[in-house]
Amino acid sequence: MNDKKMRVSFDLDEVLFVLPETHKTEPPLPWPFCRIYRERLRLGTPELINRLQEMGYEVWVYTSSFRTEAYIRHLFAHYGVHFNGIVNGNRHLREVQRDRKEQLPQKLPNHYRISLHIDDEAIVCTLGRQYGYNVYQLNAQDDEWMEKIIERAEQIRRVEHPETLTES
Repeated sequence: MNDKKMRVSFDLDEVLFVLPETHKTEPPLPWPFCRIYRERLRLGTPELINRLQEMGYEVWVYTSSFRTEAYIRHLFAHYGVHFNGIVNGNRHLREVQRDRKEQLPQKLPNHYRISLHIDDEAIVCTLGRQYGYNVYQLNAQDDEWMEKIIERAEQIRRVEHPETLTES
């Protein structure tokens, strides 16, 4: 793995997995996969993740849910998406919280050298300042969400990883 690549992570619930009643979504998976993977992806998710990777970013999932890594990988593979890393609730408890007596936040992206985390929860965003990680809050339907995330990632990359910039 190239440690010079900047990492961007996404939460799942209410960020990449959204409800069709409140957000524009990707088409459901064909039968029988739609019965196995009931979650609906925010419209543009596969395009954004693949575009970020083409731009030289590592893209991770960092979720407090306890869905298995295999479940997450297989679901997204049906949409042509492959993550560079996945942190679920079990991995976070095992590798971050461990046997510490004090309760740590449910997500600590900087533990995994993640430069930008996208989440919907205000507390995760607030704790970013306290624990020293960059976070972008995304929850409502936003037709420009992909461009905003790329713009924020590029801002951080210019500061933290100027050696990775390529000429456009």
